[in-house]
Amino acid sequence: MLHWIWLSQAQQIGAVKAKRLLEIFGSAEAVWRAGASDYLRYGLSQRELPALLNKELSEAEKIAERCETAEIRMLALADTDYPACLQTLEDAPTLLYCRGRLPRLDERPAIGMVGARNASAYGLAAAKRLGYQLARCGAIVVTGLARGIDTLAAEGALLGDAPVIGVLGCGVDVIYPRENRYLYQDVMRNGCILSEYPPGTLPLAGNFPPRNRIISGLSDGVIVVEAAEKSGALITATHALEQGRDVFVVPGTIDNPACVGSNRLLRSGALAISSGWDAIQEYEFRYPDTVVEFHSAAPDEGAQNGAEERRPSAQEKTAGTANGAEAPAEAGKPDAPLARPEKRPIDVEALADRLNADELCLLRLVQDGPLQLDELIAGSGIPTARALGAITILEIKGYLIRLPGRFYRLAEG
Repeated sequence: MLHWIWLSQAQQIGAVKAKRLLEIFGSAEAVWRAGASDYLRYGLSQRELPALLNKELSEAEKIAERCETAEIRMLALADTDYPACLQTLEDAPTLLYCRGRLPRLDERPAIGMVGARNASAYGLAAAKRLGYQLARCGAIVVTGLARGIDTLAAEGALLGDAPVIGVLGCGVDVIYPRENRYLYQDVMRNGCILSEYPPGTLPLAGNFPPRNRIISGLSDGVIVVEAAEKSGALITATHALEQGRDVFVVPGTIDNPACVGSNRLLRSGALAISSGWDAIQEYEFRYPDTVVEFHSAAPDEGAQNGAEERRPSAQEKTAGTANGAEAPAEAGKPDAPLARPEKRPIDVEALADRLNADELCLLRLVQDGPLQLDELIAGSGIPTARALGAITILEIKGYLIRLPGRFYRLAEG
C-alpha cells in the first residue's frame, strides 16, 4: 500500500496521469520502480519527472501509520472493494481513505445531494425532507457534509435509517465544520466518510472542487437544492452530466439569488422534482429488489402522525401474487382489507379558472394518456423554455405527474 500512497501524493501528476501510468505499468509498485527514460517514453514531461523520481517512502509510511492508529481504511484503485462506479472515471481517485463501512453501491440507488451553504429556510426544509424520503425509498444518500443543504440532507437520510456517504475536501479525521462532529459519528455508524486526501489534510478551498467529482461519480443521480450562479453545487452538477449521471433540481423562488444557478439547470433540461420518489422512480427497474415507492410529509410530521405511505417493490409485488398474499379476502372475514375508492384522473376543465393558458393547454394534452416530454412540448406549440416552466409549476401544484422515461400523466383525484 505504500506505493499507492506515494503515487497518490506525487505532486504535479494528478489523477488522470496517475491512472494512465497504472494502465501502462500494471501496478503502483511498477510505477515506483520505473526510471526517467520509462516515464518519458510514455509521454510525461520534464516538469512531471521530479515527483516520480523522488522514491522516498517515509511520508507514505507516516500516512499508513496514521491510518492504522485511527482505524482508517485505504482503498486503492485496483482493489476489489474500490467503488466500481468510480473506477471507470478518467480522473478516478488513485486512493480513497475511508472511515466507517462503505455501502454496497451495486445493490441500491445512490443519490447525491448538494446545494447552498447559506440556504433559505425553504431549502433547508426541502433538503431534510428529500433526504428522509430518499432513505425510505431505499436509496443511499451521498453528500459533502458541508453546512446548509448537505447537513440537512444527511440528517434527513439518517432519520430515514439509510446509509450515508460523506465525501470530504479534507482528511477523514478532520471535522469540518466543527459543529458537525456528532453528525460525523452518526454517518460513520450508518455508512462512511470518504476522502482522497490523507489524514490530517486541512479543509483548504482548493480541495473542494475536485471532491465534487467523487460525489457525482458515486451517485446514479444528483439533486441540486438551491445553487447560486457560481457555486460548488453547479460544479457537481457539471461533473454529473459529464459522467452520464442524471441531474435533478428542486425549483427555487425566482427572487432568491441562491436559486439562480439551480433554476438555470431546469431551463437546460434538468428534471424538476418535489419529492424523493420523483428521483428514485428513475431507477426502479435497475434496482427492483430494494426500491420502494414512499410518500410522506416532513420527517417530524411523519413521526408524529404516522402519515406515511409505503408501496411494495417489484419483487414484493411478484412474490405477493405468487403466494396468494394479494388474493381477494373471503367475504365477511373480520380482518379483510377495505377496498380503496377508485381513483380517476382529475377534471381538467374544472380547474380551468385556476390555470393560465399554458398550463391548461398542457393538461388537456395528457387527458387521453401519458406523453413523453418532447411530445408534450411539441404538441402544445408553446416555446420550450416557457413550456418547461409551466410543466414545473403543474408538478408543484400536484396536477401533473412525471413517470420514468420523462413521461407525464394527469394526477388522480
